[in-house]
Amino acid sequence: MKKLIQFKNIVKDFDGQLVLKGINLDINENEFVTLLGPSGCGKTTLLRILGGFLDQTEGSVYFEDIEISNLPAYKREINTVFQRYALFPHMDVYDNIAFGLRIKKLDESSIKQKVERMLKLVNLEGYENRAVTLLSGGQQQRVAIARALVNEPMVLLLDEPLGALDLKLRKEMQIELKKIQKEVGITFIYVTHDQEEALTMSDKVVVMNNGEIQQIGTPIDIYNEPENRFVADFIGESNIIEALMIEDYKVLLDGKELDCVDYGFGENETIELVIRPEDIDLAEPDQGVFNGVIKSLVFKGVHYEYLIETEFRNYIVHSTDLALVGEEISIQFGPEDLHVMWPMEMY
Repeated sequence: MKKLIQFKNIVKDFDGQLVLKGINLDINENEFVTLLGPSGCGKTTLLRILGGFLDQTEGSVYFEDIEISNLPAYKREINTVFQRYALFPHMDVYDNIAFGLRIKKLDESSIKQKVERMLKLVNLEGYENRAVTLLSGGQQQRVAIARALVNEPMVLLLDEPLGALDLKLRKEMQIELKKIQKEVGITFIYVTHDQEEALTMSDKVVVMNNGEIQQIGTPIDIYNEPENRFVADFIGESNIIEALMIEDYKVLLDGKELDCVDYGFGENETIELVIRPEDIDLAEPDQGVFNGVIKSLVFKGVHYEYLIETEFRNYIVHSTDLALVGEEISIQFGPEDLHVMWPMEMY
């Protein structure tokens, strides 16, 4: 893949507070990249620097190998969709989408052709004369996306655009956004604190915390192979346990030697194990790895969430099997369910 955008040692200081601490990141053509992290981690600041709305304190931004730090926002081949869609309430759908093209002084026949293509792309055919104030939140978002895409940018920036929508509509728009990105074939850079959004839509996820990148990878890599405690804890639910790496492919957990699939950590190294709740199975007493007692049970719709107390610690378990609070049970997991990572100080 060809590199389209390069952030090189980006530092941002707001009145002595470091918001970005030397970010290095490459983004390729036609990728759907999500900047994921908690509020205040620096993801929106990085997006605004790329869009030309903020200047970095240090570092450089390259677009197609050209340094663009001094290029004003309106000259960058980048458009932005914000959480508050900033539609013009006195204009109908057609005129909102056509606004940027009229600023460029395109002829009306060209504008009509481009707007109609966008209306079809975002499934709003027949809405061109509708007042935007009469549209639903999801429809307004589609208009905002169409208005940004009609200018044919090389990159579309999306700053938490689904935050104002209800859960059902948000899930629908996740699928819709990915479909639109594939159809137009441009780079989308998406900012969110919602892990499900990131995992659902992205080709590449960039997990951030405290102004630093914690991990870069595919959604599968980020979920199944977290590099540290922050990523493991932030992406989904996890059982994170201190253990000992005896040797390659073998760990010592609560007095038991267990096989794993990891290697390269050295012998008798203190490590942390990640075991996802859905990777733990319930078994009859003495049939699993550890015996325990069910301390609590919560019905989550697609599964039950158990808190199981063993001799050494509690485990969160997600299972479709029904057991009762107070029942003696054992928990079972295999070598592929244990993910080894280096310890990290609590964030």
